[in-house]
Amino acid sequence: MKTVVLAGVLEALERRGARPALIGGMALAAHGIGRATQDLDILVLDPALLAAECWDGLRALGAQVEIRRGDAGDPLAGVIRIWKESEAPVDVVVGRRPWQEGILDRRKILRLEGIDVPVVEAADLVLLKLDAGGPQDLLDIRLLLRGPGGADLRAEVERRLAALPEPLQHVWLTLRD
Repeated sequence: MKTVVLAGVLEALERRGARPALIGGMALAAHGIGRATQDLDILVLDPALLAAECWDGLRALGAQVEIRRGDAGDPLAGVIRIWKESEAPVDVVVGRRPWQEGILDRRKILRLEGIDVPVVEAADLVLLKLDAGGPQDLLDIRLLLRGPGGADLRAEVERRLAALPEPLQHVWLTLRD
């Protein structure tokens, strides 16, 4: 996998002071759960990144950029998709939940093809997937809980659960056993 776009996205985010973290399928892989994925997902919390000019440097390098803003009811402020031919696209997911700050505080560094990539911890990945709530997200949670260290992961999620809105806590109760 070529990672020129990923390196450029991470550099652009760091330059703007955003604290990125790998989420989604590649974060699952970092935590021992293999799942085919077509893109790389990066979580940030700065809605200013939805401005087109933030990505001019990557456009100058030949990357395509598509910005989609979330509406008022959307759990995301928006998504910025950045891609270049023959590379996996990078989706910069702009969150808007206050509890996601803690997730970015706890991120760890993963070395991916020579690039230091911040990645969310497994328990935080579970929280994000609870929030996303799709069928694949719930399956991913079950896979993480059944993997090595599932009991420790369950306990860590329980410790972090109070930061989530009550409806998400109820979804957790249906999945944890």
